[in-house]
Amino acid sequence: MKEIDWANLSFGYMKTDYNVRCYYRDGAWGELELCSEETLNIHMAATCLHYGQEAFEGLKAYRGKDGKIRIFRPEANAERLQSTCDGILMPELPTEKFVAAIKKVVKANERFIPPYESGAALYIRPFIIATQPKLGVAASDTYLFIIILSPVGPYYEHGLAPTKIYV
Repeated sequence: MKEIDWANLSFGYMKTDYNVRCYYRDGAWGELELCSEETLNIHMAATCLHYGQEAFEGLKAYRGKDGKIRIFRPEANAERLQSTCDGILMPELPTEKFVAAIKKVVKANERFIPPYESGAALYIRPFIIATQPKLGVAASDTYLFIIILSPVGPYYEHGLAPTKIYV
């Protein structure tokens, strides 16, 4: 993409064409849906807002020297998300659906994957939020899984610098 300065990206948010969404209702995860809307319409009493019932992960996609897209260990991210969900009483998203969602949204936004050796990456942010309106302390019965993407530069603007430790 000519309009993106790949060498000077911050670690921030830049709109891409699509995100992917999947709803949990009636005890089951639904189908993966591509969506171009950037906002969410959730109830003001949604459990994610009042009791923090939400979980997220983060991983990256890169373009290899051969032009192929590479995503680093999405199954490990799925397992971490499942572990978090288990700990906060949220339904676990199956690994197969998690990986399929990542592949679907990355493919739909392929033009945002930086060129090889640009120093940039396509950041992938999968997250789950509890959407049921409740004021009492209880787990939600409905959830929304979303993956948003953004081309990013390094997390630390000037790279990592070692810390001097004196003993």
